[in-house]
Amino acid sequence: MLTTDYKKLKSGTDIRGVAVETSEHAVELTDKAVYDLTGGFCVWLKESGAKTGARIAVGHDSRISAERIKTQVIVALRDFGFFALDCGLASTPAMFMTTVDFGCKAAVQITASHHPFDRNGLKFFTERGGVDSGDLDEIIRNAASLPAPEGEKGGTETADYMTVYAARLRKMICDEVAAEDRAHPLKGFHILVDAGNGVGGFYASQVLAPLGADVSGSQFLEPDGMFPNHAPNPENKEAMASVSAAAKRANADIGVIFDTDVDRASCVDSSGREINRNRLVALASVIALEGNAGGTIVTDSVTSTGLTDFINCTLGGVHYRYRRGYRNVINKQIELNEAGVNCPLAIETSGHAAFRDNYYLDDGAYLITKIIIKTAQMGREGKSLDSLIAALRDPLEATELRLKIQTEEFKAYGNSVIARVEQLAEMRTDWRLADDNREGVRVFLDAPECRGWFLLRLSVHDPIMPLNIESDVSGGVKAIAGQLYEALKECEALELSVMEAFLNS
Repeated sequence: MLTTDYKKLKSGTDIRGVAVETSEHAVELTDKAVYDLTGGFCVWLKESGAKTGARIAVGHDSRISAERIKTQVIVALRDFGFFALDCGLASTPAMFMTTVDFGCKAAVQITASHHPFDRNGLKFFTERGGVDSGDLDEIIRNAASLPAPEGEKGGTETADYMTVYAARLRKMICDEVAAEDRAHPLKGFHILVDAGNGVGGFYASQVLAPLGADVSGSQFLEPDGMFPNHAPNPENKEAMASVSAAAKRANADIGVIFDTDVDRASCVDSSGREINRNRLVALASVIALEGNAGGTIVTDSVTSTGLTDFINCTLGGVHYRYRRGYRNVINKQIELNEAGVNCPLAIETSGHAAFRDNYYLDDGAYLITKIIIKTAQMGREGKSLDSLIAALRDPLEATELRLKIQTEEFKAYGNSVIARVEQLAEMRTDWRLADDNREGVRVFLDAPECRGWFLLRLSVHDPIMPLNIESDVSGGVKAIAGQLYEALKECEALELSVMEAFLNS
């Protein structure tokens, strides 16, 4: 059994919790918790073969609790005999890359992604990538019964890895754009960056500007852990509206936006139109399938039918729709490649994108760099970036509703609801089960008044059943929701008020 106190801090493959006391929440990520969990990681590393004195990089995003937490991480690393490399303000992907460029045995990133200012967390890396859920369970077990450290203590040194990381990205652009002015391949391009007051401001000053790009109009580049301007989250509507408006004001060729720790990203084109979610997956797929004809693209489960048609028919690839959770899609990508399947990209609609040629690392800056390279190449030919995904068919209507499960055994109950809908779909002639149901239940409806689909699944962590609906006809989403409501209204522990409000709107 995992210790309850630390188990509650587990979020997928990360540690996350309240790190700043507010009127609503007490601190969960206390100094002791940070020390114990880092110590648990140290024990796990040694059990995995790491030697005393090995270097472990430590970085953090812009959150106001970062320095406090970093102090405890470094103390724990030193107590257990490791050499802590303090990289200061850094992106999450950069912390993994210290294992490549600096030869670090492991890395710890202090971040809570896009969550509010009072949250923070720990993300653990080895040379193989981020730890998996099962690995984190072991780390938590170790933390719960942490042995007293023995032997000689390790040391500490500061390092500026972000400069090395930025140089790596600049070299990518210079090599792949191959402009006549090799040192300034982005001269003549106007690229706006919105860092949301997270870590991503370096991308404007250390990657784009030195290569000749005009970055005027870029916004919220200064790190500020209170995130005063908008949520640092490419999935947030206000954040996307902000970068879109900024790109139009500046008359930029492209606007890019990062989340707090730069493992996710999105962008807008020259007209301010979002290249986000399905459109971002489509664009990344275009890039990934160059030189990988017939390759497989792994995505999460909520992607659209139009995206499947685009990848399979327009691009000649194979769309492998999998489960939500960025580690899930990346692990499936690795598994497929190891089985001999050509799978160059795994990407979630949230903006997590892992290219095989980048160590299977979900890296927002790497994704944007690939997009900017393509933008420059297209610009030289007098073509626009959005022309690459012009054939992508968007649904006429789409929505997501989140249905709460009102029972403690929510996973078992959610699975029983999914089984109920599957049975109904098999009985009804006007419902058709998808042949790639790898998460929840996806059903197609072909009737003229509601042509489209729905996906009902269980949330990865919470007692919630997200319901995604898309339709290609006006009023189709409500028609589909109405049919499903009739099937769900007997499920007493499923809170349907959100669905009812939508149907009555």
